[in-house]
Amino acid sequence: MTADAAEGAVQAPTRSGFVALLGAPNAGKSTLVNQLVGTKVSIVTHKVQTTRALVRGIAIHDRAQIVFVDTPGVFAPKRRLDRAMVRTAWSGAKDADIVLAIIDAERGITEEVDVILKRLEERKLKAVLLLNKVDKIKRDRLLGLTKEITERAEFAKVFMISALTGSGCADLMDYLAAALPEGPWYYPEDQISDLPLRQLAAEITREKLFLRLHQELPYASHVETELWETRPDGSARVEQTIYVERDSQKRIVIGHKGETIKAIGQAARKEIIEAAEQTVHLFLFVKVRENWGNDPERYREMGLDFSG
Repeated sequence: MTADAAEGAVQAPTRSGFVALLGAPNAGKSTLVNQLVGTKVSIVTHKVQTTRALVRGIAIHDRAQIVFVDTPGVFAPKRRLDRAMVRTAWSGAKDADIVLAIIDAERGITEEVDVILKRLEERKLKAVLLLNKVDKIKRDRLLGLTKEITERAEFAKVFMISALTGSGCADLMDYLAAALPEGPWYYPEDQISDLPLRQLAAEITREKLFLRLHQELPYASHVETELWETRPDGSARVEQTIYVERDSQKRIVIGHKGETIKAIGQAARKEIIEAAEQTVHLFLFVKVRENWGNDPERYREMGLDFSG
Protein backbone atom coordinates (compact mmCIF):
# COMPACT_ATOMS: atom_id res chain seq x y z
CA MET A 1 0.00 0.00 0.00
CA THR A 2 1.38 3.39 -0.96
CA ALA A 3 1.66 6.28 1.52
CA ASP A 4 -1.18 8.08 -0.27
CA ALA A 5 -3.40 5.02 -0.08
CA ALA A 6 -2.59 4.52 3.59
CA GLU A 7 -3.49 8.12 4.32
CA GLY A 8 -6.79 7.76 2.43
CA ALA A 9 -7.65 4.56 4.29
CA VAL A 10 -7.59 6.20 7.71
CA GLN A 11 -9.11 9.53 6.74
CA ALA A 12 -12.45 10.11 8.44
CA PRO A 13 -15.51 10.69 6.23
CA THR A 14 -16.77 14.21 5.68
CA ARG A 15 -19.90 15.33 7.48
CA SER A 16 -22.29 18.18 6.79
CA GLY A 17 -25.64 19.49 7.91
CA PHE A 18 -27.79 22.36 9.04
CA VAL A 19 -27.87 23.56 12.65
CA ALA A 20 -30.71 25.94 13.55
CA LEU A 21 -30.58 28.32 16.51
CA LEU A 22 -33.90 28.84 18.23
CA GLY A 23 -34.43 31.31 21.04
CA ALA A 24 -36.11 34.43 22.36
CA PRO A 25 -35.13 37.83 20.95
CA ASN A 26 -31.71 38.97 22.20
CA ALA A 27 -30.85 35.53 23.60
CA GLY A 28 -27.53 35.81 21.75
CA LYS A 29 -28.24 33.78 18.59
CA SER A 30 -26.63 36.22 16.14
CA THR A 31 -23.63 36.78 18.42
CA LEU A 32 -23.16 33.01 18.68
CA VAL A 33 -23.38 32.44 14.92
CA ASN A 34 -20.74 35.12 14.36
CA GLN A 35 -18.57 33.59 17.10
CA LEU A 36 -18.78 30.04 15.69
CA VAL A 37 -18.29 31.08 12.06
CA GLY A 38 -15.39 33.33 13.07
CA THR A 39 -16.63 36.47 11.33
CA LYS A 40 -19.75 38.57 11.09
CA VAL A 41 -22.54 37.01 9.03
CA SER A 42 -25.52 38.09 11.13
CA ILE A 43 -26.37 41.54 12.44
CA VAL A 44 -26.21 42.22 16.16
CA THR A 45 -27.90 45.20 17.80
CA HIS A 46 -29.35 46.22 21.15
CA LYS A 47 -32.79 46.23 19.55
CA VAL A 48 -34.68 42.94 19.75
CA GLN A 49 -35.96 41.07 16.67
CA THR A 50 -33.39 42.55 14.31
CA THR A 51 -32.85 39.18 12.60
CA ARG A 52 -35.86 38.95 10.29
CA ALA A 53 -35.11 36.10 7.90
CA LEU A 54 -32.99 32.94 7.99
CA VAL A 55 -29.30 33.88 7.82
CA ARG A 56 -26.87 31.04 7.21
CA GLY A 57 -23.29 31.11 8.44
CA ILE A 58 -20.91 28.34 7.38
CA ALA A 59 -18.09 26.91 9.51
CA ILE A 60 -15.59 24.09 8.97
CA HIS A 61 -14.61 22.05 12.02
CA ASP A 62 -12.47 18.92 11.70
CA ARG A 63 -13.94 17.27 8.59
CA ALA A 64 -17.44 18.64 9.07
CA GLN A 65 -19.11 21.58 7.37
CA ILE A 66 -21.60 23.09 9.81
CA VAL A 67 -24.23 25.38 8.32
CA PHE A 68 -25.67 27.54 11.10
CA VAL A 69 -29.14 28.95 10.56
CA ASP A 70 -29.73 32.10 12.62
CA THR A 71 -33.51 32.37 12.96
CA PRO A 72 -35.62 35.35 14.04
CA GLY A 73 -36.34 35.44 17.76
CA VAL A 74 -39.46 33.62 18.98
CA PHE A 75 -41.84 36.04 20.68
CA ALA A 76 -45.56 36.83 20.97
CA PRO A 77 -46.42 38.18 17.49
CA LYS A 78 -48.65 41.24 17.16
CA ARG A 79 -48.21 42.35 13.52
CA ARG A 80 -48.05 40.52 10.21
CA LEU A 81 -44.26 40.96 10.12
CA ASP A 82 -44.01 39.50 13.64
CA ARG A 83 -46.08 36.45 12.67
CA ALA A 84 -43.98 35.87 9.56
CA MET A 85 -40.77 36.03 11.60
CA VAL A 86 -42.01 33.51 14.19
CA ARG A 87 -43.22 31.11 11.46
CA THR A 88 -39.82 31.40 9.79
CA ALA A 89 -38.04 30.58 13.06
CA TRP A 90 -40.01 27.36 13.65
CA SER A 91 -39.71 26.41 9.98
CA GLY A 92 -35.94 26.74 10.22
CA ALA A 93 -35.93 24.49 13.29
CA LYS A 94 -38.13 21.87 11.67
CA ASP A 95 -35.91 21.54 8.60
CA ALA A 96 -32.56 21.39 10.46
CA ASP A 97 -30.42 18.35 11.27
CA ILE A 98 -29.75 19.71 14.78
CA VAL A 99 -31.63 22.38 16.73
CA LEU A 100 -29.85 24.52 19.31
CA ALA A 101 -32.23 26.05 21.85
CA ILE A 102 -30.37 29.05 23.23
CA ILE A 103 -31.54 30.57 26.52
CA ASP A 104 -30.19 33.69 28.21
CA ALA A 105 -29.19 32.30 31.62
CA GLU A 106 -29.14 35.79 33.11
CA ARG A 107 -32.83 36.35 32.27
CA GLY A 108 -33.93 32.79 33.03
CA ILE A 109 -37.35 31.45 32.02
CA THR A 110 -39.12 34.43 30.52
CA GLU A 111 -42.53 34.37 28.83
CA GLU A 112 -40.87 33.77 25.45
CA VAL A 113 -38.71 30.93 26.84
CA ASP A 114 -41.81 29.36 28.39
CA VAL A 115 -43.46 29.30 24.94
CA ILE A 116 -40.36 27.75 23.36
CA LEU A 117 -40.13 24.99 25.97
CA LYS A 118 -43.81 24.16 25.55
CA ARG A 119 -43.50 24.07 21.77
CA LEU A 120 -40.39 21.87 21.89
CA GLU A 121 -42.22 19.39 24.11
CA GLU A 122 -45.38 19.47 21.99
CA ARG A 123 -43.45 18.82 18.80
CA LYS A 124 -41.18 16.23 20.42
CA LEU A 125 -38.27 18.22 19.06
CA LYS A 126 -35.18 17.03 20.94
CA ALA A 127 -32.90 20.05 20.81
CA VAL A 128 -29.48 20.76 22.26
CA LEU A 129 -29.77 23.23 25.14
CA LEU A 130 -27.37 26.17 25.20
CA LEU A 131 -27.35 28.25 28.35
CA ASN A 132 -25.78 31.53 27.26
CA LYS A 133 -24.16 34.28 29.35
CA VAL A 134 -23.33 31.79 32.10
CA ASP A 135 -20.48 34.07 33.21
CA LYS A 136 -23.11 36.58 34.35
CA ILE A 137 -24.80 34.45 37.05
CA LYS A 138 -23.73 32.47 40.12
CA ARG A 139 -23.20 28.72 39.91
CA ASP A 140 -26.01 27.74 42.30
CA ARG A 141 -28.55 29.75 40.33
CA LEU A 142 -27.24 28.31 37.06
CA LEU A 143 -27.58 24.73 38.28
CA GLY A 144 -31.11 25.41 39.55
CA LEU A 145 -32.09 26.98 36.23
CA THR A 146 -30.64 24.04 34.29
CA LYS A 147 -32.62 21.57 36.41
CA GLU A 148 -35.85 23.55 35.94
CA ILE A 149 -35.42 23.77 32.16
CA THR A 150 -34.48 20.12 31.63
CA GLU A 151 -37.52 19.05 33.63
CA ARG A 152 -39.73 20.99 31.23
CA ALA A 153 -38.38 19.46 27.99
CA GLU A 154 -36.02 16.68 26.96
CA PHE A 155 -32.69 17.75 25.46
CA ALA A 156 -30.07 15.75 23.58
CA LYS A 157 -27.21 17.60 25.32
CA VAL A 158 -26.61 20.65 27.51
CA PHE A 159 -23.83 23.20 27.01
CA MET A 160 -23.01 26.21 29.15
CA ILE A 161 -21.50 28.93 27.00
CA SER A 162 -20.74 32.60 26.51
CA ALA A 163 -21.42 33.60 22.91
CA LEU A 164 -19.62 36.89 23.48
CA THR A 165 -16.33 35.50 24.86
CA GLY A 166 -16.44 32.10 23.15
CA SER A 167 -16.33 30.16 26.45
CA GLY A 168 -17.66 26.63 25.95
CA CYS A 169 -17.87 27.06 22.16
CA ALA A 170 -14.98 24.68 21.34
CA ASP A 171 -16.78 21.78 23.08
CA LEU A 172 -19.99 22.70 21.26
CA MET A 173 -18.22 22.64 17.88
CA ASP A 174 -16.65 19.25 18.66
CA TYR A 175 -20.09 17.86 19.47
CA LEU A 176 -21.76 19.27 16.33
CA ALA A 177 -18.96 18.09 14.03
CA ALA A 178 -19.34 14.53 15.32
CA ALA A 179 -23.16 14.55 15.45
CA LEU A 180 -23.91 15.72 11.90
CA PRO A 181 -24.62 13.04 9.27
CA GLU A 182 -21.91 11.79 6.93
CA GLY A 183 -22.01 13.34 3.49
CA PRO A 184 -20.37 15.81 1.11
CA TRP A 185 -20.15 19.51 1.94
CA TYR A 186 -22.92 21.78 0.67
CA TYR A 187 -20.76 24.84 0.00
CA PRO A 188 -17.20 25.64 -1.14
CA GLU A 189 -14.63 25.52 1.66
CA ASP A 190 -13.99 29.29 1.67
CA GLN A 191 -17.67 30.34 1.73
CA ILE A 192 -18.89 31.75 5.06
CA SER A 193 -22.50 32.65 4.21
CA ASP A 194 -25.14 31.90 1.60
CA LEU A 195 -26.44 35.47 1.67
CA PRO A 196 -25.95 37.21 -1.70
CA LEU A 197 -23.52 40.10 -1.36
CA ARG A 198 -26.22 42.67 -2.18
CA GLN A 199 -28.41 41.33 0.64
CA LEU A 200 -25.50 41.10 3.08
CA ALA A 201 -24.64 44.74 2.32
CA ALA A 202 -28.26 45.73 3.02
CA GLU A 203 -28.15 43.86 6.33
CA ILE A 204 -24.94 45.66 7.31
CA THR A 205 -26.55 49.05 6.64
CA ARG A 206 -29.69 48.00 8.53
CA GLU A 207 -27.53 47.10 11.52
CA LYS A 208 -25.84 50.51 11.50
CA LEU A 209 -29.26 52.15 11.18
CA PHE A 210 -30.54 50.34 14.27
CA LEU A 211 -27.38 50.90 16.28
CA ARG A 212 -27.54 54.62 15.60
CA LEU A 213 -31.30 55.11 16.02
CA HIS A 214 -32.52 52.21 18.15
CA GLN A 215 -34.36 54.57 20.51
CA GLU A 216 -35.93 56.89 17.91
CA LEU A 217 -36.66 54.58 14.98
CA PRO A 218 -39.36 51.88 15.16
CA TYR A 219 -39.25 48.58 13.29
CA ALA A 220 -40.94 50.16 10.27
CA SER A 221 -37.70 50.47 8.31
CA HIS A 222 -36.12 48.35 5.61
CA VAL A 223 -32.94 48.57 3.51
CA GLU A 224 -32.58 47.45 -0.09
CA THR A 225 -29.47 47.41 -2.29
CA GLU A 226 -30.80 48.89 -5.52
CA LEU A 227 -27.51 48.98 -7.48
CA TRP A 228 -24.17 47.16 -7.30
CA GLU A 229 -22.07 48.30 -10.25
CA THR A 230 -18.43 47.30 -10.63
CA ARG A 231 -16.34 50.06 -12.20
CA PRO A 232 -13.40 49.63 -14.60
CA ASP A 233 -10.96 50.34 -11.76
CA GLY A 234 -12.36 47.36 -9.77
CA SER A 235 -14.27 49.47 -7.25
CA ALA A 236 -18.04 49.22 -6.84
CA ARG A 237 -20.75 51.87 -6.81
CA VAL A 238 -23.41 50.69 -4.36
CA GLU A 239 -26.74 52.47 -4.04
CA GLN A 240 -29.07 51.56 -1.18
CA THR A 241 -32.47 52.84 -0.22
CA ILE A 242 -33.68 53.03 3.38
CA TYR A 243 -37.46 52.72 3.38
CA VAL A 244 -39.49 54.17 6.26
CA GLU A 245 -43.24 54.62 6.73
CA ARG A 246 -43.54 58.33 7.55
CA ASP A 247 -41.90 61.67 6.75
CA SER A 248 -41.06 62.15 10.43
CA GLN A 249 -39.00 58.93 10.32
CA LYS A 250 -37.25 60.11 7.16
CA ARG A 251 -36.16 63.29 8.94
CA ILE A 252 -34.79 61.23 11.85
CA VAL A 253 -32.72 59.02 9.51
CA ILE A 254 -31.28 62.00 7.60
CA GLY A 255 -30.57 64.00 10.74
CA HIS A 256 -29.51 67.63 11.11
CA LYS A 257 -27.78 68.72 7.88
CA GLY A 258 -27.51 65.06 6.87
CA GLU A 259 -25.18 64.18 9.75
CA THR A 260 -27.02 61.01 10.82
CA ILE A 261 -27.23 59.35 7.42
CA LYS A 262 -23.61 60.32 6.74
CA ALA A 263 -22.48 58.55 9.94
CA ILE A 264 -24.59 55.48 9.10
CA GLY A 265 -23.10 55.37 5.61
CA GLN A 266 -19.52 55.68 6.84
CA ALA A 267 -19.95 52.83 9.34
CA ALA A 268 -21.74 50.61 6.81
CA ARG A 269 -19.24 51.30 4.02
CA LYS A 270 -16.34 50.14 6.19
CA GLU A 271 -17.91 46.72 6.82
CA ILE A 272 -19.25 46.33 3.27
CA ILE A 273 -15.69 46.84 1.99
CA GLU A 274 -14.50 44.03 4.29
CA ALA A 275 -17.31 41.72 3.12
CA ALA A 276 -16.89 42.53 -0.58
CA GLU A 277 -13.06 42.66 -0.48
CA GLN A 278 -13.11 45.61 -2.87
CA THR A 279 -13.32 49.39 -2.67
CA VAL A 280 -16.94 50.49 -2.30
CA HIS A 281 -18.51 53.88 -2.96
CA LEU A 282 -21.75 53.79 -0.97
CA PHE A 283 -24.69 56.09 -1.65
CA LEU A 284 -27.69 56.04 0.71
CA PHE A 285 -31.17 57.37 -0.06
CA VAL A 286 -34.21 57.57 2.21
CA LYS A 287 -37.73 57.09 0.87
CA VAL A 288 -41.15 56.96 2.48
CA ARG A 289 -43.11 53.82 1.63
CA GLU A 290 -46.28 53.81 3.66
CA ASN A 291 -47.38 50.50 5.17
CA TRP A 292 -44.46 48.56 3.70
CA GLY A 293 -45.07 45.99 6.45
CA ASN A 294 -48.06 44.73 4.44
CA ASP A 295 -46.29 44.58 1.07
CA PRO A 296 -45.90 40.95 -0.19
CA GLU A 297 -42.87 41.90 -2.31
CA ARG A 298 -40.91 43.06 0.73
CA TYR A 299 -41.57 39.72 2.45
CA ARG A 300 -40.34 37.76 -0.56
CA GLU A 301 -37.12 39.81 -0.57
CA MET A 302 -36.57 39.01 3.11
CA GLY A 303 -37.33 35.30 2.60
CA LEU A 304 -40.43 35.49 4.80
CA ASP A 305 -43.88 33.96 4.30
CA PHE A 306 -46.42 36.76 3.72
CA SER A 307 -49.53 34.66 4.46
CA GLY A 308 -51.20 34.70 7.87
